[in-house]
Amino acid sequence: MSLRNVAIIAHVDHGKTTLVDQLFRQSGTFRDNQRVEERAMDSNDLEKERGITILAKCTSVEWQGNRINIVDTPGHADFGAEVERILSMVDGVILLVDAAEGPMPQTKFVTGKALGLGLRPIVVVNKIDRSDARPTEVLDEVFDLFVNLDANDEQLDFPVLYASGRAGFAGLTEDVREGDLTPLFEAIVGHVPQPDLDPDGEFAMLATLLDRDSFLGRILTGRIESGRLEVGMPIKALDVNGNQVEAGRATKVFAFQGLERVPVLHAQAGDIVAIAGLTTATVSNTLCSSTVSAPIHAQPIDPPTLSMTFAVNDSPYAGRDGDKVQSRVIRDRLEREAESNVAIRISESAEKDAFEVAGRGELQLGVLIENMRREGFELSISRPRVLFRDGPEGREEPYETVVVDVDDEFSGTVVEKMALRKAEMTDMRPSGAGKTRLTFSAPSRGLIGYHGEFLSDTRGTGIMNRLFEKYGPYKGPITGRQNGVLISMEQGDAVAYALNALEDRGILFISPGEALYQGMIIGENAKPQDLEVNPLKSKQLTNFRASGKDEGIRLTPPRRMTLEQAIAYIQDDELVEVTPKSIRLRKRYLDPHERKKAARSAG
Repeated sequence: MSLRNVAIIAHVDHGKTTLVDQLFRQSGTFRDNQRVEERAMDSNDLEKERGITILAKCTSVEWQGNRINIVDTPGHADFGAEVERILSMVDGVILLVDAAEGPMPQTKFVTGKALGLGLRPIVVVNKIDRSDARPTEVLDEVFDLFVNLDANDEQLDFPVLYASGRAGFAGLTEDVREGDLTPLFEAIVGHVPQPDLDPDGEFAMLATLLDRDSFLGRILTGRIESGRLEVGMPIKALDVNGNQVEAGRATKVFAFQGLERVPVLHAQAGDIVAIAGLTTATVSNTLCSSTVSAPIHAQPIDPPTLSMTFAVNDSPYAGRDGDKVQSRVIRDRLEREAESNVAIRISESAEKDAFEVAGRGELQLGVLIENMRREGFELSISRPRVLFRDGPEGREEPYETVVVDVDDEFSGTVVEKMALRKAEMTDMRPSGAGKTRLTFSAPSRGLIGYHGEFLSDTRGTGIMNRLFEKYGPYKGPITGRQNGVLISMEQGDAVAYALNALEDRGILFISPGEALYQGMIIGENAKPQDLEVNPLKSKQLTNFRASGKDEGIRLTPPRRMTLEQAIAYIQDDELVEVTPKSIRLRKRYLDPHERKKAARSAG
């Protein structure tokens, strides 16, 4: 059976996983009466809840005697390392572009990586049935993007398909509105080359994905670069420098078939397989037969740009919700994460019982924290910090390309706010339907915590996309949050009578009856200073009462923050307390005297 290995790459929400659903259905992978969830490849709980792909995953379909291995990739820039790793496994890419939005920042990032490896693209203009589709202009933008990324002549001669992943049709002309995905299958088989690898050489493959199974242990996935692999065959793992990591046997070999991993007895060069049997080998190691001594070259991964401190939860309510609270357990979990996720780096912090975790962005680290709290961990998380480096002309900091789509009436506000955060506007153009597209080059430091403010300024209609651009000169101090916070001075349950009196002071984050402690942040002050308040104060009871004197207390609903919003909101002297049941904001030092002492020493 002839073989094709292809990756689907696109910006977030452009329809990759939905298209894979239809490829499954139309290739006969699923039975006609089989019940399959929407976006079947988004298999973990967080992916289903957020509607985004977080982990790259392999699958396989068969079509007219051809076996097509498909890798579904994340679309968000924070998970870009997943895309960088898997591109070494494929021989071609399907670039999916929204027919209305066109190429976005993440499209540029992953396409640049794919073109740099010499992969030939197939361009699919998706969502062609949208009312605001502009396929001709989008295709011109894609071509300009390829030229800017130094694509060669062969790559610029790409086939174009117009499709609707949700409706399950594709065609060669932009007026297509019915049919099936046969033209896409034909383009894959006709345009993506078969793996040009050595089936008779010594067995060698590069591990690109790491998974764990409670029965089989480590499972390493990659494409066999040469030779043949048999079940039970002795193999070894080499690191990037050629040093032996370990030796063992391939106790199980799996191929991918639809959504399943299917055990096979043997596989050969070009096949994407998963191997069980090794205990310490990890991503970027070369798995090979015992006679091989040279490792396969692994693509370098872009470095992390952001770091946070993960510390033991030391609040008065520590240990009430979670069962994993010790620093030793937290360290083991973080080290396991760093093994399988090459974009994350872990190091010991100068603080007691704390670890520095560096990654690509707030969303990536937020997903890690959310997974840990669901596993029963309790943590204290610091404000994100960018990672500076020393350049030839002094200190350098990471910059990001920010593309903003807003209604025309809000564009002035966005430009003004971005200027306060030291961003420079590089492009401004109308994008149709009363919207403007603004492009900025901004220091990452200034963008921390801006997204919530941006949504408020644009009444929830604005769309912001960010992508790491470069390291550039340090821009100097940037103003942070404008408002102070309301801090509880007592420990106990919040009282409605007290909260009613505090509503004039600012916006509350809590409801009556919630457990509070001294030093916990319960709201945002309307003024720039922090204010200590007593949310436990009850009404003085006397025997003087008149009917109708007491009115029922009606409180404004509190502002509830998601984990990412809480992390972006806090300042350097504050922490987010994360437990399986709660997300609380608190001051780093709970005692007011300690806070004053720390503020004086910092000043």
